[in-house]
Amino acid sequence: MNVAIIGVSGNVGRKTIEVLEKSKIAFKELFLVASERIVGKKIKFRDKEIIIQNLENYDFSKDQITIFAAGSDIAKEWAPKASKKNHRN
Repeated sequence: MNVAIIGVSGNVGRKTIEVLEKSKIAFKELFLVASERIVGKKIKFRDKEIIIQNLENYDFSKDQITIFAAGSDIAKEWAPKASKKNHRN
């Protein structure tokens, strides 16, 4: 299963990463997505460094689950795009 976390730089995003790190949930890939100001930075997750991607050009079709840890304005704008990811075929 591939999972994306939108808003990894905020308090909720960091806490979400922390909770998932301790969980026994198996991931094939974890995508960390945020605003342009922190794109390219790395966050360690389960002995791997994951590079933060830009929300503006993130491909939602890569993940099966998208967690919005960003504010409500971001969720209102981007959640509809994320929900269409499985309807592209």
